[in-house]
Amino acid sequence: MSNRRKIYRYIGIAGLSLIYAACRIPPLAESTANKNVPTAFGTDSITDTTNTAKVVWRDFFQDQYLKNLIDTALKNNQELNITMQEIEMSRNEIKARKGEYLPFVGVKAGAGLDKVARYTSRGASEATTEIKPGKEMPDPLPDYLVAAYATWEVDVWHKLRNAKKAAVSRYLASVEGRNFMVTHLITEIADSYYELLALDNQLSIVKQNIAIQQNALKIVRLQKEAARVTELAVRRFEAQVLSTQSLQYDIQQQIVETQNRINFLLGRYPQPIARSSEGFEKLPPLAVQAGLPSQLLINRPDIRQAELNIAAAKLDVKSAKARFYPSLDISASIGYQAFNPSFLLNTPESLLYSIGGDIMAPLVNRNAIKAEYVNANAKQIQAVYDYERTVLNAYIEVANQLSKMDNLEKSYTLKSKQVQALAQSVNISNDLFKSTRADYMEVLLTQRDALEAKFELIETKKQQINARINIYQALGGGWE
Repeated sequence: MSNRRKIYRYIGIAGLSLIYAACRIPPLAESTANKNVPTAFGTDSITDTTNTAKVVWRDFFQDQYLKNLIDTALKNNQELNITMQEIEMSRNEIKARKGEYLPFVGVKAGAGLDKVARYTSRGASEATTEIKPGKEMPDPLPDYLVAAYATWEVDVWHKLRNAKKAAVSRYLASVEGRNFMVTHLITEIADSYYELLALDNQLSIVKQNIAIQQNALKIVRLQKEAARVTELAVRRFEAQVLSTQSLQYDIQQQIVETQNRINFLLGRYPQPIARSSEGFEKLPPLAVQAGLPSQLLINRPDIRQAELNIAAAKLDVKSAKARFYPSLDISASIGYQAFNPSFLLNTPESLLYSIGGDIMAPLVNRNAIKAEYVNANAKQIQAVYDYERTVLNAYIEVANQLSKMDNLEKSYTLKSKQVQALAQSVNISNDLFKSTRADYMEVLLTQRDALEAKFELIETKKQQINARINIYQALGGGWE
């Protein structure tokens, strides 16, 4: 009867501890992510769900040289490979968390020697103890042990399971982070590649202008010999040629740096970038369809990553809350122990076993548990704000690029007409100068304006291509 009373007393204590712990959990303010987005990008109402983000990058880009560069980068880029190792660490974290709520089982073996003082209670009792008639207890006493043991924290409140689920969510978030990095890597390579093509075309324009200006310089010198112009005109034309030649080397340096930037993204040392720069001005625009803003929540890896981080943070709160409740630990062991190896496996004489359970609940000085609980909730609220910020940023990125595409298209049309008009002006000014009907300054200014206009046209074309690449990335395309 006394044993029953003890059991009832332990159960009562455990129940009171549970009630006390549950009543003393500090209340927290919860936060829920706002997933509402506008129905369209900008002011126009668009209901077409066709979305370029669904197009794989191999189909989106048509330049085979660019495709080869991207393939190399996806294999060799060091930052991407570092991220892959972080994903592997997240995967191993799942295994570690899973192992925490499963029983820990191990085996142990040992041997020792124990000499007890004769004039002690233990020594006196062992000295008068016989193993069997006529055979005393050995002195000193050897000890041999072979046993299996197990410990297990029973996950009553799902504290450990929630920690494991949180690790799974973080692993999936790290995978989405890798996907988002891939989209940025592809975008950066494509932007740099088309910048390289633009520089090639600008260099070609400079070389053509150098030839034109050198020919004009020859004419001016002949006219100076004929006393039709002064030395001032000759010097101004020479200065113009030297300025354009200097610009040539500036562009060549930019080409070197752009190639090396691409090589760095590809994880290799500097080498020439294979490319075809012909027909850059006539490159057809990359087809882009934005779809609906709500599709960003599915297509953008960074938004999915933020959403998974919210899920992980919520599970962390549950896991931290479970620490206020009592925990149940069970331990057991079974094995053989004897002072002589020949007796080690004698059953039941050498057999030993044990089993026990402990219920522990925090009652006093729970500040550390409270702090962890409050911090977990603060991180969950942070994750909500980060999700909303990520969605807002994604929407604005797409809206900006759509507007940019529209404005660049109009700008390119006007600049094309400007280049045509200035090209005709160069020919007219040269003819007028030869017939002394135009001043040499008019020729110089017209040539300079024509060169700048051609540069601006190439730059606008590059921006057009980059805007389409950037909106492809902003919509969530570019990863597989």
